[in-house]
This record gives sequence, C-alpha cells and structure tokens, in this order.
Amino acid sequence: MSKKNVLITGASRGIGKAILESFGREYYFIATATNDQSLKDIENNLQKLNLEGHACKLNLEDRNSIKEFVSSLEDQDISPHILINNAGITRDNIMLRMKEDEWDDVINVHLNGQYFLIKSFIKKMVKNKWGRIINISSTSAALGNKGQANYAAAKAGIEAMSRSLARELGARNINVNCVAPGFVETDMTKDIIDGNEDLLASQIPLGRLGKPEEIADVVNFLASEEANYITGQTIHVNGGLFM
Repeated sequence: MSKKNVLITGASRGIGKAILESFGREYYFIATATNDQSLKDIENNLQKLNLEGHACKLNLEDRNSIKEFVSSLEDQDISPHILINNAGITRDNIMLRMKEDEWDDVINVHLNGQYFLIKSFIKKMVKNKWGRIINISSTSAALGNKGQANYAAAKAGIEAMSRSLARELGARNINVNCVAPGFVETDMTKDIIDGNEDLLASQIPLGRLGKPEEIADVVNFLASEEANYITGQTIHVNGGLFM
C-alpha cells in the first residue's frame, strides 16, 4: 500500500513541528512554512527523523501564495489524504484599539486561508472516499480572551465550519475534527506566558502548561484508523482549563 500524504501547515516549530514528529515513516509529508529559514529547519528535521517528504513555502495571508502552493502540488500529482491546518498568527489588541489590518490578518490566516486549502483538496478526498481534516482551534474560541477578539472569532469560525464540513463529507468517509489547545509553551504564546507561568498554571486544574507533544498525540490519534467513528468534534486539550 502506498504511503498516505500528510499536509501540515506551520510545521517548522511549536505544535506543527511536534505533529510532524508524532507521525511515523509510513507517511509522506508536505510541510509548510512562510520563510526560507523555516523551510530549511523543516528539511533538516525530516532528514534527521528519516521521514520522506518535502517543505513548501506557504503564506496563508496571500491568496496568490495559496494558489501557487496548490498548483505546485497538482503539478507533482500530490494531494493530501490527511490535511492538518495548524499554521497561525496572533495580532493581539483590545477591540477599542484594534486596527483593521490586525483583524483582517488573523481572519485571513485562520479562517479564509483554511477555507481555500480545504476547498482545494476535498475533491480528491471525495473521489478517494477517504480523508482526514484536522483543524487546530483554541480554548479562546470557547472562553474568549482579552485582547484576542480577532483570534477567538477566527477559531470559533473554524470550529463551526468543521462541524458543517463533517455533515457534508461524512458519507464519503472523510472525518473533520478540531483540536483546541489551552496554554501550550510555544513561540507564538511566549509573549502571553513569559512572567505569567504561575498565574496561568493556577487556573489549570492539572497545575501546569501544556506541551506541544501533548497536542500532537491527539492530532495523530484523530488521523488514525482508530478514530474512524469520530467526526464533527472539538477535542479540548487544556489540562482542564475549559471543561
């Protein structure tokens, strides 16, 4: 049996890197990043882990970048069996001071960008009568977070979109789920976490922040055959911060 193709966006660091490392050698990886250094980091990681795959540049804020990325995969006759929408940004600000570009950038990356990627690849999944779409959400979608109205709105939209897709695609054996991390130690959350570790941990029943690998393990499970009967769900991985 040929290897399943796994597309992971934002795979050079943090949760995306952990997701890539959680999968085995039976997969072929298409791993994306936005800049040349991050692409080199992915290639080095694939080589170190002896994994088959390649890195591709993709900027979800730029529709032309998305079109070029999709076209390059089509030219290579590559289509993902498993699509993991992980790439993300933050542009935090309270609503009174939030600039239009801070709103637009977050919505474009997290919501519009995912729409274009999913739309580009589900036709082949439907034809194959098998697929997995796993979208990384956030507890912010359920709890809200000061200064993150844009981020919380985008993530809530992703969860609603995923439930609708699960209903549309379930008959074709395509499962669509979300994983919603809480406070996880990554580069993207560094500004929020630095100096606030004890305060944040005190709000979490398990008493500590999460690790990228703990999110990756759940993503890996949802991509597996063991998760065949799970679709339309948001799996919260947050130490009990939201329950």
